[in-house]
Amino acid sequence: MADQKLLPGDVHRHHLPAAEAAPAPAPAPAPASALVPASAPDGGAPASALVPDGGAPASAPALASTEQSARRRLFGGRLLRRAVTNSTAILLLLAAWEVLPRLGVVDPVFVPPLSENLVAWYDLLVGGQLPEHLEASLARSLSGFGLAIVLAIPLGLLIGWYKPVADFLTPLLELFRNTSAVALLPVFTLILGIGETTKVTFVLYACAWPILLNTISGVKTVEPLLIKSARSMGLGPVRLFQKVILPAAVPTIFTGVRLAGAYSILVLLFAEMVGAKAGLGYLILDTQSSFRIPDMYAGIITISVVGLLFNLLLVGIERRFSTWRTT
Repeated sequence: MADQKLLPGDVHRHHLPAAEAAPAPAPAPAPASALVPASAPDGGAPASALVPDGGAPASAPALASTEQSARRRLFGGRLLRRAVTNSTAILLLLAAWEVLPRLGVVDPVFVPPLSENLVAWYDLLVGGQLPEHLEASLARSLSGFGLAIVLAIPLGLLIGWYKPVADFLTPLLELFRNTSAVALLPVFTLILGIGETTKVTFVLYACAWPILLNTISGVKTVEPLLIKSARSMGLGPVRLFQKVILPAAVPTIFTGVRLAGAYSILVLLFAEMVGAKAGLGYLILDTQSSFRIPDMYAGIITISVVGLLFNLLLVGIERRFSTWRTT
């Protein structure tokens, strides 16, 4: 095609020398690092920080896995520190129990070292005496404790929710709540004899009071604003009690249940010291009278461990029924 007409002063590339008439080379691509912004658009870490030296960018799953591992290590460290803090006092007590009798600070005849008591505990366990006594005590304790829950919680809810019932029963409750269960043990023995019924009824009576009183308190101390809000939304008495009163009273009720769990073991020891032929209370009294001191401490250790495990179980159940609460 013919060249276009040139205007004065125009220069065509055909009129230039060969070196100057060659087309200019294309610019080289910019390095990858030059394309990476100095910082992320949202003000976060620069994108180059996500790229290892000389390597490919780290993938999102790898970063998430690293973050989860760091969180697990942090959580595990917190649990370890908490466990050490919570067990320090117990470990110091056990160490003192082992060292002080051996140093003669306390009489080792009446307070043997912990290791001797543990040896006696193991001998009772292997000989079958400890399981027999433990089974008898747990059967009585759990029976009375279970009956106390079944009877005391509904009665406490009834007294706390209906004022006429509370006005009728409160004087009677105030009379018996201040009477020690241990003081009434001879009365239970005279009326019911020295059999299993007396022991279970005695545990039932002792456990019922903390459950009953805490249930009444839990119902009466529900936030009034919650009740007014529920009524303003049209909830009837039954739905109000089911959806508002009962869930709000659960923490206080479980406080009473935990107290009753401790009472169920403690008061049983008194009952088993009167006319019993098996049980941890009988074991402690029998070994004390026959001066088998390490065996006596073995029974005491067993009671302490059972009470601790029972309390931990109740705490776990309380958390299960209180998952709606915010911490």
